[in-house]
Amino acid sequence: MKTFKYSDLSSADIYRLVQRNVDPANEIRALVEDIIDHVKQHGDRALYDYADKFDKVELTQLYLDKAELEELASAVSEDQQQALQTAYNNIYKFHQSQLKTEETVETMPGVTCWREVRAIEKVGLYIPGGTAVLPSTFLMLGIPARIAGCSEIVVCSPPQKNGKVNAFIAYVALMLGIYRVYLAGGSQAIAAMAYGTETIARVDKIFGPGNQFVTKAKTIIQSTTTTAIDMPAGPSEVLVIADETANPAYVAADLLAQAEHGIDSQSILVCTSESIAKQTFAEVEKQLAVLPRAEIAKQALDNSYIIITDDLGEAMDFSNQYAPEHLILATASWKQLTAGIKNAGSVFLGNLTPESAGDYASGTNHTLPTSSYARAYSGVSVDSFVKKITFQYLTEEGIQNIGPSVEILAEMEGLHAHRNAVSVRVNK
Repeated sequence: MKTFKYSDLSSADIYRLVQRNVDPANEIRALVEDIIDHVKQHGDRALYDYADKFDKVELTQLYLDKAELEELASAVSEDQQQALQTAYNNIYKFHQSQLKTEETVETMPGVTCWREVRAIEKVGLYIPGGTAVLPSTFLMLGIPARIAGCSEIVVCSPPQKNGKVNAFIAYVALMLGIYRVYLAGGSQAIAAMAYGTETIARVDKIFGPGNQFVTKAKTIIQSTTTTAIDMPAGPSEVLVIADETANPAYVAADLLAQAEHGIDSQSILVCTSESIAKQTFAEVEKQLAVLPRAEIAKQALDNSYIIITDDLGEAMDFSNQYAPEHLILATASWKQLTAGIKNAGSVFLGNLTPESAGDYASGTNHTLPTSSYARAYSGVSVDSFVKKITFQYLTEEGIQNIGPSVEILAEMEGLHAHRNAVSVRVNK
């Protein structure tokens, strides 16, 4: 991990540092566009071909049914079931609180407006299954979809070497009342859910994180079809703000927890203390040596760095420019910093709150904006799975009160039919 002094960095230096997962030559885009086009043209046949090419498995069918899921789920041990149930309960409880009925507002006498919630009917959930299989992501997406009341939930996850999904994905599917999981991964799964194939239904909105290819596919689909996406949620990242009150062993563990996701993940330490930074780096080396996914984490750390700042104000300034997916405030002074957070996906406060808690079971959602998209996007919530439709109702008093203003505004814009739609009612 390279180390930089914040005060020595120019605006251009900072801009370069906060850029990540870019595709300057459009190489990823070109590959993904080819995959999307192939799926669009050839449907199921393309998915079989890509399973063979990318997943190294020859499928005989593109989905697992309820009986197969139950057979796979039987391998989940009792303590694993309990851990998944704890996560389910906490995630459900937090997301259930997001369903609220809004008040009806009388904007002027006789003019009433309100909003009502309607679930998105058909949603697609992409559950990654590359170097790490993520049943936690299935919970994070499936629970709010169920709470929202989506009538059709299509789930895609890459096949394992045995042509199945792993036991934990199967178990979560059953927990959620989902009895079919489609065996498709990568850009081809996104394309299948956007365009539909002989087997996989087209959906209205696609959810789920993934690698750069999945993220690129989602952004292309959003701009070329009527299928929406949750957000650009690509390779994972964490930024830790630490001062002299931080525990270097804890900070190192948090940096490594993010780095082990994949070689294109990024772990950033912004520290006010050079001593703590050096101790943390030593702890990273020590903990890295015993990690089963050490090689993956090491490559991610090669693309990560440390920033030394003069104070926590500078640290927060850099964090807001980076706009991290995960922000950890490893300081006893975190209460003084939260008001200054402008851009972040999810925030973890103090020295005893690891990002892993939010990844799995605290209740908040871990499907979050990456690559600086936290400047404009929020993480997945129940709101992500619903539409809010506005209503308005005018009484006789209402049309008389609002009518003259609407007539004048319509005439200002030269839209006389708009004016007349009010005038015929007012005059009557």
